[in-house]
Amino acid sequence: MLDFRIDTFLCVCKEMNFTHAAQKLNITQPAVSQHIKFLEKEYNTKLFIQDGKKLFLTDSGKLLYKKMNQIKNDESRLKASLKNSEHESHNLSFGVTMTIGEYAISAPISRFIKEHPESNIEIHFGNTKELLKDLQDGIIDFALVEGYFPENIYETLVFKTEEFIPVCALDHEFIKRPQKLKDLFEERLLVREQGSGTRNILERVLAIQNYDITNFQHYIQVENMHTINQLLISDCGISFLYKAAVEKELEDNLIRQIPLKDFDIKHDFTFIWPKDSIFSNDIEKRCNEIMSYV
Repeated sequence: MLDFRIDTFLCVCKEMNFTHAAQKLNITQPAVSQHIKFLEKEYNTKLFIQDGKKLFLTDSGKLLYKKMNQIKNDESRLKASLKNSEHESHNLSFGVTMTIGEYAISAPISRFIKEHPESNIEIHFGNTKELLKDLQDGIIDFALVEGYFPENIYETLVFKTEEFIPVCALDHEFIKRPQKLKDLFEERLLVREQGSGTRNILERVLAIQNYDITNFQHYIQVENMHTINQLLISDCGISFLYKAAVEKELEDNLIRQIPLKDFDIKHDFTFIWPKDSIFSNDIEKRCNEIMSYV
């Protein structure tokens, strides 16, 4: 069980305000200050610095937060595991990004569920940014993402490598046949929301050539993959998507890939989980099992 002063520290880290932390913990602000001072004395380091009205973590504070937050998450999971062991059941909670959840993971997950009828399984959907926060908060045990993430704080396992391609309606007419990425800038772009792995990949590809989303004359931001696919079929714009997300539409000749000389992108779908978790080996085993059902 973590020291109650660590709980105070973690709360201050999330609120970045002593008063708000005190209100959330239902204690006084002086008590919050005393708890932080105790920890700074215990670890012989400064944990926070004040700049005007803003509070910031020091490097030592960031390190302590990372370690203690993971310990707290592991403790919660351990309690749940001990409780479930009495009933011979197991809980598993993981997250998948929208593209992967809708187009790449259903078959292996179905097999996994059938192989573990005793398990209680929670599958969370979200964009990469949301799932990284869920991992940090201990809401999920691991995530399967297509976007970028800070590799130094996660254990990783590549699920598959997928093509990332430009696409349009089968009968879409270009004013001039595009040969390079910049030739598409006069088109209306159908794009996912910020924080989405699919958008993140596109933004990075554009940045490499010193472009960004604003180079497209018009854009439509959509948070749902099925809607983007329907808009593509209806010739409402072009898009850049993982081939797995439009495989059926390509096979049915509803849309087509746009061949470009300077666009040949592949990216990994990756399992990630906290590097310092005491359950790391167990999580890796689960991820490998899911991969074996592909």
